[in-house]
Amino acid sequence: MNKISTKLAICFFIVVLIMESSLMYYLHQSIIHTRAEEEFSLLLANGANHRDVLIENYSDSTIKHIILMEKNENREVMITNSTGDIISSSDKSYMLQEEYQLLISDLNNEKDKILVSDWRNSSYIVSAHPYKANDQSGYVLMFQSTTSINQMVNNMNKHFIISGIASFIVLFIVYALLSKILTRPLIRMKEATEKLSKGDFNVSLPYLGKDELGDLSGSIYKLANDLERLKDERNEFLASIAHELSTPLTYLIGYSKIAMRKGLSEEEREHYLEIIGEESDRMKDLVKNLLDLARMDETSFTVSKEYFWANSFLENICKLVVPSYEVKKIRLNLVCESDFQIYADSIRLEQIILNLLDNSLKYSNENSEVTLKAYKKDEKTIISVIDTGIGIPADEIEFIFEKLYRVEKSRSRAYGGSGIGLAVVKELVEAHGGTIEVKSKLGEGSTFKITI
Repeated sequence: MNKISTKLAICFFIVVLIMESSLMYYLHQSIIHTRAEEEFSLLLANGANHRDVLIENYSDSTIKHIILMEKNENREVMITNSTGDIISSSDKSYMLQEEYQLLISDLNNEKDKILVSDWRNSSYIVSAHPYKANDQSGYVLMFQSTTSINQMVNNMNKHFIISGIASFIVLFIVYALLSKILTRPLIRMKEATEKLSKGDFNVSLPYLGKDELGDLSGSIYKLANDLERLKDERNEFLASIAHELSTPLTYLIGYSKIAMRKGLSEEEREHYLEIIGEESDRMKDLVKNLLDLARMDETSFTVSKEYFWANSFLENICKLVVPSYEVKKIRLNLVCESDFQIYADSIRLEQIILNLLDNSLKYSNENSEVTLKAYKKDEKTIISVIDTGIGIPADEIEFIFEKLYRVEKSRSRAYGGSGIGLAVVKELVEAHGGTIEVKSKLGEGSTFKITI
């Protein structure tokens, strides 16, 4: 456990360190570049203003005024004529003239331009602004000291170094805490799985968010709930089976004794025998479902596929169930517009469709209708059973194919459901290599679609 958390913490530390270093370097360079561009833009703007003033009113007083405006520690101005001679300059020490003499005497540009932009290695950044006024021409040269930029960069470097060291310390603290943060919930989950293995489904796990640990915790909690629900369902199912078997057995014994009495009229005897027959059929269906459930547990479903025609196959199925539908006054529609061949196990497919039709019959009201629809699409056979019955609650649709599961237990018992039929259907469909889908709306009906 500790080894896993340590590896994760080290990986996290390395990844964050690399990412943070890259981002800090990118931010550092971006700030410096932006600050330098601001200085260049400001210098060009000031130079352009002086040049425009000089063009509008070229005179000695104007030149003097421009020189006085730029007489400060950080910026200097120099005005030259067309031959490169200096007319006036704010630098009285003549250091600029000496340092940039070659640059000044070799000017030939027609637009405003940054002549010196290397602020790291030069004392000044320099811009040139050409002018023409009163038969006079030349350049207004602006000199911006790079001291402020270098000071800003030095201060920023200090702050970035401090931030880097602080981040490094924080990462070490995170590294130390991460082992505990990861290990504690994993130990809790391990203890929970041990309880599940012993049959104790009452587990409690903390909410860990929506990350992988949270998903794992949620999955374990869901597994515990599913196992507990399955245990309860099995117990309830066994109780239901005992109840379902005892009821027809009681009827069979009771009505058999009544039917054997002497002095009964033929009409009364037939009535009692009819009840005995109905209860016998009910017991037969229940035992058949129990056998199907046993086969499911043993995974002994086998299919023998062959080609057969759809129309005659579906018509025969409808003939089998129509009497039951007529008794309940439900209309059964068969929709198969064109005859086609189905490649499947006809016996197993009949069992699938009969189960679905029986399910629709149980959960449909009188004077409604059920539609059996079949067609071919992309070499696949699609069979749908559509009813307008009571429907299935949205939060229970995902469970209806589980063994022993019944929607709304009281209603299922009232409608005669045992929680086996749909599970058998799913197993048989998957044995064919097919799929089954269900769409349902409570109170409006359900649609079961098989694709094989």
